[in-house]
Amino acid sequence: MLDTTQASILLEPALPRVARTSVDADAAVHLPPASRRSIRGIPPTDVLSVVGSASAGFALTWLAFAWVLPWTMGVGFLVVWYALFVVVYAVSVRLAYDGPMVRDKVAAVAMHTFAFLMLAALVVVIVYTLFRGWRALPNVGFFTNDMANAGPLDPLEAGGIIHGIVGTLIMIFIALAVTIPLGITCAVFLSEMPGRFSLFVRTITEAMTALPSIVAGLFIYATLILTLGLGKSGFAAAMAISVMMLPIIIRASDVVLRLVPGTLKEASYALGSGQWRTVWNVVLPTAKSGLTTAVILGTARGIGETSPVLLTAGFTAALNTNPFSGPMISLPLATFEFVKSPQENFIIRGFGTAAVLLVLVLLLFIVARTIGGRGPGNLSRRQLRKRAKNSMNDIQRFEARVALAAAPRIQGAVLPQSLIDASEPVHRERGEASS
Repeated sequence: MLDTTQASILLEPALPRVARTSVDADAAVHLPPASRRSIRGIPPTDVLSVVGSASAGFALTWLAFAWVLPWTMGVGFLVVWYALFVVVYAVSVRLAYDGPMVRDKVAAVAMHTFAFLMLAALVVVIVYTLFRGWRALPNVGFFTNDMANAGPLDPLEAGGIIHGIVGTLIMIFIALAVTIPLGITCAVFLSEMPGRFSLFVRTITEAMTALPSIVAGLFIYATLILTLGLGKSGFAAAMAISVMMLPIIIRASDVVLRLVPGTLKEASYALGSGQWRTVWNVVLPTAKSGLTTAVILGTARGIGETSPVLLTAGFTAALNTNPFSGPMISLPLATFEFVKSPQENFIIRGFGTAAVLLVLVLLLFIVARTIGGRGPGNLSRRQLRKRAKNSMNDIQRFEARVALAAAPRIQGAVLPQSLIDASEPVHRERGEASS
């Protein structure tokens, strides 16, 4: 004989679906209502939980290091403290939430920790550089003089880095003039012309992103300096920097161009535009912000290179504004030459030069972001006025085409002068087609 429980289990698959649904609904009525999760902001309870868990983890770590573990305070203390903090935080969250919520909150704490570590490392580098070089930065001569007439024992007012600033700007602008058209054109080819050859080019580009900078310097040194006999110059250094920047710009631009929605290109094709006109008028304007970011990444890579410049540009303590004649120095190379000296004033100049390099990179980022715009869909007022003007011109051109097409059907129809002026491009197109 089967008892009631076993019989209900065996007969459950045979029950009608409506009956089971009604039973489940009746059981769900007695469940407590689920609390709504807030995805905006950080609740105060989470802040208190994090602070309390950090305090508890610190206390446990202090007791462990003082009474149990035979270790000294240092990096090990921080590692154990963070591990205990995560454990205590997970336990405290588990008392109030279910399993998925616990995993989400612990993962959020871990991601915030890694972000804080990256930001802290950046702040430490900037603060330490400014702290070591602050004695050189207030001097006006540091930005207006070169080191041609300054010796190792001269004060900080006697020399400057104007030769490094000018050399860096000349090299990076020549490199950008070479890499921007080549990089964006190659990225457009990779995204718009798929095939075996484009796959081969993409593979080579991805491999060149990990190319050591010394290899690029040796390549330019062997081709331009030894083979062609151009000599060490700023132009040769700019070519070496271009070799380092080009794969990064191509790779980043290719990724950005492939993110352009296909519906935009299909709409352009539906309006009668060709492939390259679609690329010029639709794809590139849509990806302008991302392309600017790609150029920024390449610039940040090229402006900090030292070994290619050392091999191809040489070293000079005087200002040289001619990139095709004579050695030229950059800010990274000047920093290297300063800090390797045993003299304190030269070391201070080296850290001051590094601080100027950081500021220069920041200014380039700001200028590039300003030129790049606000991204797709976020237009400035000037851009909105330009779009509205172009739309009005398109409306007039379409009206002229419609009126011109309907004119032969109406005897004695007279077109307005505005439509006649707007239809001149249409007559020109028809004349060219008939010829």
